[in-house]
Amino acid sequence: MKNPFTEHPETLNETYLEHMLAALTISGLMLLAGSACLIHSVFPFLFTNFANDTVQKLNKFYESRKAG
Repeated sequence: MKNPFTEHPETLNETYLEHMLAALTISGLMLLAGSACLIHSVFPFLFTNFANDTVQKLNKFYESRKAG
C-alpha cells in the first residue's frame, strides 16, 4: 500500500522531513514576497525588486528539484 506522506517526496528523492522543510521555506519566501508586494502597492518606492527577485529565486529552486 502506498504511503500518502512519502509517495510525493520520494519522486523528488527527498524524505518526508526534507520535503516538509523545503515546503516551509518556499511558503515563507512566498509570504514575504506577498507582504512586500502589499507594502509596495502603497509605497511604490519600497521593495521595488524584492518580489521579482524572490520569484526568480523560487523558480530556480523549483527547477533544481524537478522529479526524474
